[in-house]
Formats: sequence, C-alpha cells, structure tokens
Amino acid sequence: MSSLEGKHSKNQQTINYDKIDRMDSFNTFVRKKNTFLFGITFTFLTFYILLPILAFTPVLQQKAIGSITWVWVYSLALFIMTIVLCTVYVKMASKFDKAAAAVLSEYEKAGA
Repeated sequence: MSSLEGKHSKNQQTINYDKIDRMDSFNTFVRKKNTFLFGITFTFLTFYILLPILAFTPVLQQKAIGSITWVWVYSLALFIMTIVLCTVYVKMASKFDKAAAAVLSEYEKAGA
C-alpha cells in the first residue's frame, strides 16, 4: 500500500445516509429539485411530442408567413425552447449545488 492510499483510508469516514435521509433540509432540497426537474421534463416532452401529432393536422399546415407553414414555426420554437430550458437548468444547477453543499455542511455540523 502506498503512502497516498494509507493517508486516504485514514481520512475516509463513513456517511450515515439514513441520518441524511431523515434531515428536513435534505428532504426539502430533494422535493424542490424533483419538482423543478419533473416540471422542465414534462414541459419539454409535451411540446416535443406534440410536433409529430400536430404536423399532420390542418392546424400546423396553414401558411404563417409567405410559403412557410406553422409546422416550421413550431419546429423553430422547439429549438428556442430547448436552448431556454438548458439555460434555465444550468442556472438552477448551481443553486442546487449550493443547496446540496448546505445540507452536507448541516450534516457535518450535527456530528456526522
């Protein structure tokens, strides 16, 4: 065993995941994160799945601008929506990272 491995194993502590699971701050964090993720996923999938359904209906076959039909406008809107949702996710991910760090800090302060 190298000296690096020995140092690592001495500093390594076991984490009590049951204790973390019982923490109110952890459960609040998980609830907020899941609400956000399921909401953003539902929004994306709803609009994405509607394209092939609506593409063959008269609704999106009508001309919007010149010879461009609404199906093309809807398709472009999907790209814009994807970029917006990715941007929102990236901004929220940093907030979730800070919240997770706060939960870990609380766990450590409680005598982990």
